[in-house]
Amino acid sequence: MVSVLIVYYTKSGNTKEMANMIATYLRNEKIDVEVRDVHETSPDYLLDYDGIILGSPTYYGDMAAEMKELIDRSIKYHGDLSGKLGGAFTSSAYIGGGNETTLLSILKAMLIHGMVIVGVHNADHYGPVSIGSPDERAEKQCRNYAKKFADTLKSLKGFD
Repeated sequence: MVSVLIVYYTKSGNTKEMANMIATYLRNEKIDVEVRDVHETSPDYLLDYDGIILGSPTYYGDMAAEMKELIDRSIKYHGDLSGKLGGAFTSSAYIGGGNETTLLSILKAMLIHGMVIVGVHNADHYGPVSIGSPDERAEKQCRNYAKKFADTLKSLKGFD
């Protein structure tokens, strides 16, 4: 079985809710999933999974400092994450609040690690976005993203 680690940071609970939505849909696809708060995660955990999805609220068009700290500490494993599947999601207060730049900041770090990134052509392209509390639209984005992530991960790992 393939495994995914979802790490999130949240203040309002919105990003945590999205993490749990994505986890539920990944489990529906027969993926082993662990969901962890960033405060309970060290870079060591990143080594143990086939896929890693990071979720952060949007702060000034970027990820939260708590998520950036995890990424900064992961430098000791530079190269060791190469080939793992990566993804990102975010929550924001506004539709134009910097959602895409937040996602890109997370994905950029994953690319520097040599990770493979999943995009979705017919949904939130860089990863699911919630404006305020996750609603039906955000849940649909999480579902579509989880399906695409699961299919890609299974393909990379040679599973059907």
